Amino acid sequence: MKFSKLIYSCAGLMVGFAMTMGLAVQSEAANFNIAKARVGDGIPKSLTGKAGDAKKGRKTAIHRKKGNCLACHTMPAPEQADHGNIGPDLKGVGGRYNIAELRLRLVSAKVLNPDTIMPSFYQSSGFHRVQKKWKGKTIISAQDVEDILAYLVTLK
Repeated sequence: MKFSKLIYSCAGLMVGFAMTMGLAVQSEAANFNIAKARVGDGIPKSLTGKAGDAKKGRKTAIHRKKGNCLACHTMPAPEQADHGNIGPDLKGVGGRYNIAELRLRLVSAKVLNPDTIMPSFYQSSGFHRVQKKWKGKTIISAQDVEDILAYLVTLK
């Protein structure tokens, strides 16, 4: 099996796992238009109109059945075992990207890199072969995105 196909399979399994665990949320994302929200390589405006909570964001990011960032990324979370190494280390990510750039990557990293295996955490359309019960749903809510962002920007 080609490496790229293996990676796509792994990403699909992760998203499928999250959705079968009941984590997909019916969302306001149906009305969200990435093309309109995007400015350059980022989405400058909050998805909720308010700032996120960094403490909640950290909990969501390391939660194995919600954000599950640890599946692919190493993070400054020593209390958690088995950090991934497929994606970049998130230590220092707040110094490498601004909040708008991070928001676009969480909402839909595929906008910047169509070949990425990072799930589109706040996109509810444009997918293929989605089970009927998951159509129009996102992996995490807009508030979860903002909370995770509030945490990520603290990682300088």
